[in-house]
Formats: sequence, structure tokens, C-alpha cells
Amino acid sequence: MRKVNTKKLVLLAMLAAVAYMLAALIHIPLIPAAPFLSYEPKDVVISISGFLLGPLASLSISLVVALLEMVTVSTTGIIGCVMNFLASACFCSIAALVYKKKRNLVGAVLGLLCGSAAMICVMLLWNWLITPFHMGVPRSGIIPMLIPVFLPFNALKAGFNTALTLMLYKPLVSALRKTGLIPERPSQGNSAKWSIYLLGIALLVTCVLLLLVLRGII
Repeated sequence: MRKVNTKKLVLLAMLAAVAYMLAALIHIPLIPAAPFLSYEPKDVVISISGFLLGPLASLSISLVVALLEMVTVSTTGIIGCVMNFLASACFCSIAALVYKKKRNLVGAVLGLLCGSAAMICVMLLWNWLITPFHMGVPRSGIIPMLIPVFLPFNALKAGFNTALTLMLYKPLVSALRKTGLIPERPSQGNSAKWSIYLLGIALLVTCVLLLLVLRGII
């Protein structure tokens, strides 16, 4: 039991470190009208950790990474910490909770879709509540930004997270099994693997095209 717990702690710490590095090093602006909003692929790693270790793991990593961002690379203080935690926790923990109940491709896709919907709705509410304090403007000045700015930003963010999670989950799990950090399990058939990759690629291409449209490139 102690050996199993040690492996889980090592895996949890490793995934948290990778998620933090992605949050610290990669910032991709999505909405031209709001350059202060950027996409960080940390939630891909956090959602995979939830699939592997359960929703509590993704919730814990979300909190740790948000706190580390606040004290190292973020310039938005406690407000940014709260928003980062809420976004990651909603997407990743809800996806992991659904996947825990149905551990197959359907459960993974359904979980990611539920996590995406939850994140979009929760972040619209919290942007309405908190962003006025961060930007120093009245709440009436934020309302016109909810649909044309915050909604497409969070929808694109959720789309990229879902696509990349579907595409990277199997390769990452295979690598972790080779290291012995997670146990071996019967592999899925090639048709199931290809369906995951094709679904992820299709969603990723869709998000990229939507991003190019929003930026006026196409």
C-alpha cells in the first residue's frame, strides 16, 4: 500500500510540475479585443491527471498551479489566482468525475464536454462578478464584453483543451506505463485509438479555423 501511495504522489507531483511549466512558459492570445486573455495548455495535463488519479487529483493540482502562478509569473494577484483555479477546477475535475463513472471513450468525451460547458458558464458568471475589480471599471462596462469576448475565449479554450487531451492521453499513459508509475491494462483496439485521434484532430482543426476567423485572417 505504501509503495502504491508513493507512486501516486510521485506521479501527482510530476504532473503538477509539468502543468506549472506550461502555465509559466506558454501564453497564446486568442481574442484580439482582449489581449490580456491568453490560452495556457496546463489544463490538458491537469485533466489527464484527473483521468488517471481521479477528480480530487485534478482539483489539487489546479489549486497548487494557481497558487504557484500567483507568486511567480502572474501579475493579477489573488483575483487571477481565483479565476485560474476556478477555470481549471471546473473543466478538469468535472471531466474526471464523469470519466470515473464511465471509463471508456464515450465517458472521456462526455466528461470533457461537461467540463467545457461548466467552465464556460462558471467563467461567464465570475468574469461578471470579479473582472470589474481587476480592471477598475463598473460592472456595467463588463456586461458588453461577456458575449463577444469572454464567451468565445472560454469556448476556444475549452475546445483546445478537449482536443489536446484526447490526442495526448493515450501516448502519455503509454509512456507512464513504461516507467512503472501506473499499472498495465489491456489495450483498446486500433479502431478505438484511431477514433480518439481523429476526433481530437477534427476538434483541433475546428478551433484553429475559428481562431483565424476571430483574428480576421480568414
